[in-house]
Amino acid sequence: MTTYLPITGSINAYGTRFVDPAFGFMLGWVYWFSWSITLAAELVAAGLIISYWIPETQCPAWVWAVVFIVVLTSLNLTTVKAYGETEYWLSLIKVLAVAVFIIVGFLYIGGAVGKGFIEEDGSVAPQPGSAVFNMGPFHGGFAGLASIFLNAGFSFQGAELVGIAAGETKNPRKNVPRAIRQVFWRILLFYILTITIIGVSIPYTDPVLGNEDGNIKSSPFTRVFLRAGIKVGGDIMNAVILVAILSAGNSGLYASSRALHTLSKEGSAPKFFGYVNRWGVPIWCVLATSLVGCLAFIVSLRQIGQGEVYNWLLSLSSTTGFVAWVGIAVNHIRFRMAYKAQGRNLKDLPFISHLYPFGPIYTILICAIILLGQGYTAFSPFSVKAFLSAYITLPFVILLYLGNKFWCKTKILKLVDVDLDTGRSFIDTSMNVDDTASQAEKRNSPWWKKIIHILA
Repeated sequence: MTTYLPITGSINAYGTRFVDPAFGFMLGWVYWFSWSITLAAELVAAGLIISYWIPETQCPAWVWAVVFIVVLTSLNLTTVKAYGETEYWLSLIKVLAVAVFIIVGFLYIGGAVGKGFIEEDGSVAPQPGSAVFNMGPFHGGFAGLASIFLNAGFSFQGAELVGIAAGETKNPRKNVPRAIRQVFWRILLFYILTITIIGVSIPYTDPVLGNEDGNIKSSPFTRVFLRAGIKVGGDIMNAVILVAILSAGNSGLYASSRALHTLSKEGSAPKFFGYVNRWGVPIWCVLATSLVGCLAFIVSLRQIGQGEVYNWLLSLSSTTGFVAWVGIAVNHIRFRMAYKAQGRNLKDLPFISHLYPFGPIYTILICAIILLGQGYTAFSPFSVKAFLSAYITLPFVILLYLGNKFWCKTKILKLVDVDLDTGRSFIDTSMNVDDTASQAEKRNSPWWKKIIHILA
């Protein structure tokens, strides 16, 4: 959809154009809220990571939240190029760190390094393959499996940013499909392979990973380095994780501000949010989102632990993120149905999802199961706090849609009336000298630069 109609804030814009204006209204506010809460969650997570070096007793977590939110807001108030350049270098750091982590992880699993590592309590750390790792594939049963989906979803959410940025991307018809294909390899390398190494290397019972309060002493990435006998690697990896957290917060601030800007342009948010400065940055949207990010400051309340705050923010962000994914899938189905109903040829699409209609239908079903089942543990025994944490966002989603629908008296669009032309991308047949020189430079660059370009 984004290669065919590259629009800034595409999720809610597509909902308005392909389904129902009320549907777009709901998606826009949900997506803005999701990434705004993500910003707050990442600020809390940054404080948790820094506590690895500087305990909270020495420096309160809210101090770090102030520092990071000022830095991220400043970056997003400059040009989109500055945002992209920052993300490129942050991504490059993550790529190099993950590559080193994978090598060290395989060496540790193979027994080449880390034999006889002594824990803080004086015990010898279990080696991969020892009895401590012998457990069923679903520890904790269905409850454990259902509860972890929110954490996994929180980590995966953000892949759709490729589409959000399409409206501000040069030649999206060509560059967006390239970026989409790279997402597959990033997920395979950064998520599947790394979590496999962690699962084989670190038992889930490791007491250093976390406690009942949700406070952490060390991340699993750091534990792998320490068990491999590379003490300085633990500090470096924790620093890289901090970089990754700030990168996610940076992306969240960008995505949510664009969603709010699109809502303003559609008349679904106050008009002043539609203002952009001379660099095309919606400054009031950025500032409003940063204000929501200040929820991270509630960690300053002594009666609420950092871990508990993070879990609440993660739950809010994940559930709204899954709702946004359902919205994307519904938009996709309606887009293809309208495209067919208007007698258009699929061969004219710059990028075709070959799993249609299975892909979006599967997405809707899985996300629905996760949204309804992730609060399973709140019922046995029943916990009001856990129930609200799991399901408090769903009534607001329904209220946003039905409220706007009845207030504005909107209707689901007929397929033949769906606008598939305004903002449509076309093949740019003009190739200027700069583009030619840039492509020649990429072709002639050394192999290691090509790998970094693909991954980062």
